[in-house]
Amino acid sequence: MAYSNSIPVKNQTISGELILVGFSYLGELQILLFLVLLVIYVITLLGNLLVILLIKLNASLHSPMYFFLVNLSFLEIFFTSSMAPQLLVHLLVEEKTISLAGCAAQMYVSTIMGLTECCLLAAMAYDRYVAICQPLHYTTIMSGRACAQLAGASWFFGISVEVAQITWIFSLPFCGSPRIHHFICEIPPVLKMACADTSKNEIMVLTVTVVFIMGPFVLIILSYVLIISTVLKVPSAEGRRKAFSTCSSHFMVVTLFYGLALITYLGVKSSSSPESNQMISLMNIIVSPMLNPIIYTLRNKEVKGALRKTVGNTLFPQNW
Repeated sequence: MAYSNSIPVKNQTISGELILVGFSYLGELQILLFLVLLVIYVITLLGNLLVILLIKLNASLHSPMYFFLVNLSFLEIFFTSSMAPQLLVHLLVEEKTISLAGCAAQMYVSTIMGLTECCLLAAMAYDRYVAICQPLHYTTIMSGRACAQLAGASWFFGISVEVAQITWIFSLPFCGSPRIHHFICEIPPVLKMACADTSKNEIMVLTVTVVFIMGPFVLIILSYVLIISTVLKVPSAEGRRKAFSTCSSHFMVVTLFYGLALITYLGVKSSSSPESNQMISLMNIIVSPMLNPIIYTLRNKEVKGALRKTVGNTLFPQNW
């Protein structure tokens, strides 16, 4: 973008392309990073698609827990795909540009998927609470209609809240340098480009974080406190082990998701370098969606059984 020498850069209105500096500092190592991230992205897509396919094809997995897992897998695919393809392209080209509209679109999808996942993980925790703490009423409480309502509410809050927030942000005038020292469009660096008072936007960001991100986390913690309290009352060690095994995969996914999110958004000090911040964000955006289907596949006997059955039916239909 060209600037007139007679007008200060800070007063220039940004209306065209933005520059995502990204991993330019790596030089030729960007090609190696490209290859690594390409493999991870392909594994993420295949892993989540495999989970969706297994649940669809196996009637034994048509239960509330796996209904939520299908939603989670769709979320991970859209979340990663909103950022990974552009990142992969930028690792191979010198001009790492993105239009203002493209930046907005990326932020819409990524924030909607992120907030929806927070709510969905809370719904999954509630499902595990009912299964362990109120097993006699499980089928009544977690009916098909109730599951659809919980999933629908997660999507509703994710879409409505983030559409309102991101639309408000991109209604602001932007000026100054179009360079963003990141590989994706995130709210904090974009707000820094606004040449208007952003205090109300920052309050909204904080409100969304507390209510719709930390709120579900508190509900998850409460669910697990009740689950642990109930399981510890089980007299046999084998009974306690089986009870814990039914929620171990979800617990690991929650720990991974919120652990990386907290490190990314709360644990990164303002004095840390942009390069280290980007690496932490990369873990949250790329690695977590890849590990989730692996966790649910390797640590879940029902999913592993469904996988063996599906592969067996495909390769040896007469024997199965």
